[in-house]
Amino acid sequence: MRTQGTSLMLLSDGIIKVDGGCVFGSVPKVDWEQKKPPDRRNRVTMGLNCLLIKNGDKCILVDTGVGTKQSDSAKDKFGLGTSRLGREFRSYGIGPKDVTGVILTHLQFDHSGGSTRLDRSGAPVPTFPNATYYVQSDAWKQAIEPTERGAGYFNREDFMPLKDREQLCLLDGDEDVAPGVRVKVANGPAPGHQIVLVNYGGEKVAFMGDLIPTRHHLDLTCIASVDHDPEETLAWKREILKEAESSGWLMIFSHGHDQKAGYLERRNGHYSFRSVVL
Repeated sequence: MRTQGTSLMLLSDGIIKVDGGCVFGSVPKVDWEQKKPPDRRNRVTMGLNCLLIKNGDKCILVDTGVGTKQSDSAKDKFGLGTSRLGREFRSYGIGPKDVTGVILTHLQFDHSGGSTRLDRSGAPVPTFPNATYYVQSDAWKQAIEPTERGAGYFNREDFMPLKDREQLCLLDGDEDVAPGVRVKVANGPAPGHQIVLVNYGGEKVAFMGDLIPTRHHLDLTCIASVDHDPEETLAWKREILKEAESSGWLMIFSHGHDQKAGYLERRNGHYSFRSVVL
């Protein structure tokens, strides 16, 4: 997609398989399995989607997928294959050094794992050496001191090198990080979770992070059981979906697999979803 000098590219780092009960929360399996049939280990397939924004001399990546550092046990548990993000970059003629900014919706491994890579000595270093990485302060605090409930979703090698190399920028609330690119805090999935809003011509494009990770989560009752505060997720979903419908946002889902983006529309007093291919 391209308009008035701004280019948007939806990239993929592959897929991840997650327990369906975790993905759909309080929704009974008899209901959710009709939408996303699980495998024999009760896992559903989800995408690892990232958004690349190019505008003038700015080249900004939103989320980084799981990356290349995952252990064999994590690969087996989550059905991970080879990281695809580097290949996706090359297909557009872009290299890691071209990226000027990385916005992380939060710091769980499936969104921040690709932020770092292992160098020849086996030490983790930033994947994008010229980029500033934008993270909310509350998200950083949770990641460096997670509770027992959330500890398994964070890997310090994914984000500590960003601080060590002085490439980390901690934010405290909604902020413009580049012309036409704004982050908006939408807590619930994690403290300091942020969505990303892009002015694209006369349209607003919204990368929804884990607030609305798939099109199925447009349903207000569908909230992941691993969310830090499900009731806060619900409150933010109500607010964001109302604005997305009234303002005609193009929504991009961080974990969408078959349907990765689309519009929420109201017909005959009811919401409907119109999927689009980017």
